[in-house]
Amino acid sequence: MNTLDFPIAGVAGVTGNNGSQSLSGKAVSQTGASFSDIFSSVQKSTNLDAAFEKAAEAYGVPVNLLKAVAKAESGFDPDVVSSAGAQGIMQLMPGTARSLGVSDPFDAEQNIMGGAKYLSQLLRQFNGDTTLAVAAYNAGPGSVTKYGGVPPYAETQNYVQKVLGLTGSELTAGTAQSGTGTDSSQELLSALTGSTGGSSSLGVSTSESYLLMKLYQFQALQALFSDSEESQSPLSSLFSDSLLSSQDQTAGLFSDSNTTEDALTSLF
Repeated sequence: MNTLDFPIAGVAGVTGNNGSQSLSGKAVSQTGASFSDIFSSVQKSTNLDAAFEKAAEAYGVPVNLLKAVAKAESGFDPDVVSSAGAQGIMQLMPGTARSLGVSDPFDAEQNIMGGAKYLSQLLRQFNGDTTLAVAAYNAGPGSVTKYGGVPPYAETQNYVQKVLGLTGSELTAGTAQSGTGTDSSQELLSALTGSTGGSSSLGVSTSESYLLMKLYQFQALQALFSDSEESQSPLSSLFSDSLLSSQDQTAGLFSDSNTTEDALTSLF
């Protein structure tokens, strides 16, 4: 995997033209915290077992049932997204997550709390019937009501068997790093600039810091840069955000005519 690491002076400043950057695997050593250090610092280490215990107690759901659903849904992965768009450990759909008060579905604690709340609602709806509640978690309560029991879907029937089987096991969820969602992106931006706006102690603007964040995020998620003349740089699609206005000096850096390294050289 190619690396993209921008050394950061202190916690709030990015090196300027006299600093050094590491691009496309060219490692450059420098004192001070790196961009990846700051990125890691805004991530949150979550004790998942403690989070499950807390959520189970808060909503009156058996902790083994809550863990079993999470294990079947995501394998305790806080960053997983299904092909249908379900997100996080409890695989909440965006609309469902919002209705449950989950603002960041990739925050493990929030997601588990949301899943516990939803599961408690389903248990109440189906009079404490665990089998029907689990089936509804997978297929939706409407389908369970329609068929008067577990819907005749192979996926749902297999899911119910899997979850109920897991409830008899001692599941250990361990710990997880979370903090790749919108909230943590704002934390990362604040860490880079020293605030949510203006410039850092070394004069780096908010949009420049935001640019670095997007570059790092792109590399982490895609692990691919393409600067070939035949294809548009994949980075160019990242800079449509309102923070990079047409008046900002970084706005036109990633045009089709600029390669990634040219753009970064222009910026730094």
